[in-house]
Amino acid sequence: MIWNISEHNVGTEELAHLEIICAIVHQLTRNLTPEEITASGFDKYYVDHTLALWPQAAGGIPFNACEFQSKGDPITDLMEDMAAEQKARTTYDNILRLVKDPEICDPIRFLREREIVHFQRFGEGLNVVKEHLDSKNFYAFNPEFDIRQK
Repeated sequence: MIWNISEHNVGTEELAHLEIICAIVHQLTRNLTPEEITASGFDKYYVDHTLALWPQAAGGIPFNACEFQSKGDPITDLMEDMAAEQKARTTYDNILRLVKDPEICDPIRFLREREIVHFQRFGEGLNVVKEHLDSKNFYAFNPEFDIRQK
């Protein structure tokens, strides 16, 4: 079964979200002095990356392919997608609690709104998948892999 969760590609939009975040980080760090780098605790990052953008979690763990979870089961994968959208929304909520600069908060609010929309679209997709499952065999087989012979 193939279905479209929206009229645009969510994956492409997620890459655009990363571009927005990277632009914000670049704008905040491009003119830092060595003293400001040290005072802000940015010195360890600077030693490894200068002011280049190196995506990583707030705790310093670099971004990697392990962030993407996929099982090939539409229910499992859609639930994972929904969880990822909620985690991103929570991260944006936390940023908005800490930052008051409107030049940062306005794009973060936009990104937060998009995470909510994506969560809703994935939820709609999950409902479509559930409607097409054999209710007597719910979760007993992977409908993408274990095609039963008629």
